[in-house]
Amino acid sequence: MEKNGTRVVASVFGVLAGLAGLEHGIGEILQGTVRPAGVMILSWPDSRLFDILGGEPAMTLVPNLLVSGLLTVLVSLGCALWALGFLHRRHGALVLFGLSAVLLLVGGGFGPPLLGLTVGLAAARIRSPHTWATRRPRLGRLLQVAWPWVFAGGLAAWLLLLPGIPLLAYGLGVQSATLVAVVILSAMSLLALSIFCGFAHDARAGAAAAARTASRHS
Repeated sequence: MEKNGTRVVASVFGVLAGLAGLEHGIGEILQGTVRPAGVMILSWPDSRLFDILGGEPAMTLVPNLLVSGLLTVLVSLGCALWALGFLHRRHGALVLFGLSAVLLLVGGGFGPPLLGLTVGLAAARIRSPHTWATRRPRLGRLLQVAWPWVFAGGLAAWLLLLPGIPLLAYGLGVQSATLVAVVILSAMSLLALSIFCGFAHDARAGAAAAARTASRHS
């Protein structure tokens, strides 16, 4: 059976969104029962490890960082588990949209909710035929062949962003805002391309399966 490329991409990056949100929650929990000065907070304000990422900015509507962190951890785990096992269901994308929105409001940072929303958009198209990939066979074939490589590159870019860059900065003293910007841009671009490659993979695999079925019954 052919793998559903879109589902693989959405599930893996959905889990990453949950894990990244979890990191924010842990930082907020460790700050204890502190009332934030405003809506905008730092998840890791005093951590040298996250200096390179500006202390991991976030926002929260919860007036207690301990409670905010606990809620962030719970919602992040919900995002990861949902992406892993339920994203392909009928309302799977809608649930992930909701979880990502809540994650944004309780202290899950900005990157993890954005990643979750992007994954949700992809998941909403899991069952779509994506006929453009079969109407343009050369482009569709190219994207289908590129899918595993682009997916692997996107995954590597996101892992370089977190935990890679903080570890490089903390362990080797690599402090470069340009590097951070390039990695963020690469991670988002490769994620988008991974999604379109997944669409093409699924469309062409589905068309090939339909052709095999038709030939057996002809």
